[in-house]
Amino acid sequence: MENYQTLLAAVTPTEGHADEVSATAPAVATREVFDPATGASIGLAPVHTTADLDAAVERAVAAQPAWAARSDDERRATLHRVADAIEAAAEPLAELLSREQGKPLNGPNARFEVQACANWLRATAETPLPTEVVVDDGETYAELHYRPVGVVGVISPWNWPMMIAIWQIGPALRMGNTVVAKPSEYTTLSGLALIAVMNQELPDGVLGVVAGAGDLGAALVARPEFGKIMFTGSTATGRRIIESSAGNLTRLTLELGGNDAGIVLPDVDPAAIAEGLFWGAFINTGQTCAAMKRLYVHDSVYDEVCEALRTVAAQMPMGVGLDERNVLGPLQNRMQFDVVDRLVETAKAGGARVLLGGEPDRAAVGNFYPTTLVADIDPHDPLVQEEQFGPALPIIRYTDLDEAIALANEVEVGLGASVWSADRDRAREVAVRLEAGTVWINSHGGVHPMIPFGGVKQSGYGLEFGVEGLKSVSVPQVLNG
Repeated sequence: MENYQTLLAAVTPTEGHADEVSATAPAVATREVFDPATGASIGLAPVHTTADLDAAVERAVAAQPAWAARSDDERRATLHRVADAIEAAAEPLAELLSREQGKPLNGPNARFEVQACANWLRATAETPLPTEVVVDDGETYAELHYRPVGVVGVISPWNWPMMIAIWQIGPALRMGNTVVAKPSEYTTLSGLALIAVMNQELPDGVLGVVAGAGDLGAALVARPEFGKIMFTGSTATGRRIIESSAGNLTRLTLELGGNDAGIVLPDVDPAAIAEGLFWGAFINTGQTCAAMKRLYVHDSVYDEVCEALRTVAAQMPMGVGLDERNVLGPLQNRMQFDVVDRLVETAKAGGARVLLGGEPDRAAVGNFYPTTLVADIDPHDPLVQEEQFGPALPIIRYTDLDEAIALANEVEVGLGASVWSADRDRAREVAVRLEAGTVWINSHGGVHPMIPFGGVKQSGYGLEFGVEGLKSVSVPQVLNG
């Protein structure tokens, strides 16, 4: 595939023409999509209807038995071919992603995300899922198998629109399910483009897609044909999904909001951990569910950690994603810009000290919010208590470790957390006291295709990745005898 325009043309319908990506309605309405960095028009995205959803679901239901009838080896081989197709289209996919989402091409951003899609598919294909013998005592013999759940509905977010979609789609396909996906309305073209490339290698109807706003997502989760819904997004939307799907007893995996805490113990070398702290908080310009969103630092190293982090942060270039020099980009949408701006202004009004940033150009065309570090902030300030989901990190001073742990645990969400220390054993002692689905030691936010990932409290439920992720898109069946 030569360039992103070729890719865009393949997924953009024109008024009065069929949408070839989902092959649903004879005519598809469109809306214009704009670059969050420049305001420039990127292209047209389809706006599907419930009739389009009906058709996509019908095709997925019809295709599922034949896909499930294929052997596990056949499905695994297909996923490898899909990964090959993504790699062949990697550069246009990355450019489209950068233009629509805003993230730079370089750093842990657009090119990284596209390659992660291929890598994750390969890992999903190679994850072993052997038959489990649960009893074999000479009198009783029982095996536990995992069968397809049927049709899986996937609703993916705008922050990592390709990679998170793959996290959901890949395991579902591996286990013999068909999928109907709905990309975020903020990153529709990226989602459509990825699925168009994947469908070069998948049988017809196995992976469908519909594009639209929240009302279309609500219609999707209410459909009785779905045996499973996978959603990554806000806690508020997660609650609505639970309510809408309850009548169908639909299985759910919900990866919801986070407000991850990092705790720095007094034995650290501030200069040695500064870059890790930075990327833990500011990966994808802070627009990551499991990014570090509040940092608790012991008083004895507080000033040194603040200065080391400020030095690293000040050197990280922010700008238009297509500029190869940049590693930070704009916020994807103005709504999120306003959230970050409000929280930082509230912190400033409350007496917090801004170490870096905090003064956006609100009249600028792009949604750029400067990299911002806020020190000496009250631990109950809204910037600490609410998920900012952007490039602003509050740094809270503590003297009593028990108090810091209590503050870290007092919020309603629990996706991830981290502990930073020169003593790994001491860090682990602190880690097990934190209420989070994952606790990293001397890093934050890294994921691995073989390590289960999921939240606690109001960060949702269900596990993704590895063997547990495959089981989550399956139904268990016991063979007894």
